[in-house]
Amino acid sequence: MAQSPSICPALLYADASAAIEQLTKAFGFARHAVYEDKGGRVVHAELTFGNGMVMLGSKGTGGEYDNLMADAGPMGVFVHVDDVDAHHARAVEQGAEIVMAPRDQDYGSRDYMARDVEGNLWSFGTYEPAAEAAET
Repeated sequence: MAQSPSICPALLYADASAAIEQLTKAFGFARHAVYEDKGGRVVHAELTFGNGMVMLGSKGTGGEYDNLMADAGPMGVFVHVDDVDAHHARAVEQGAEIVMAPRDQDYGSRDYMARDVEGNLWSFGTYEPAAEAAET
């Protein structure tokens, strides 16, 4: 990754190891860094996808971020992919819960949506927010 992303969604999971496995196997993320405590629980992880990154960790660490996130709801994350149908096929093959099959949207994108192992909603599509912002 040439330049660090300016925005990194950060999620907490009861089983961060299972989340990392699903995000890498089903959705094509790559492990950038995974830090575990002495008990093997994920304290902090960074996964990359294209030029983007998501950070995640384990719930119940007692840290400040963990405490502040205690009452937060599930998160939704959008990820740009070039080939939605191929990406969707990979996710299905790995057993991901698909909540919206690939479809063409009125705004020109082709998208699908899936839930991760703890209910967060992941949208994968051809929409490129940065490209749209550059045109205005």
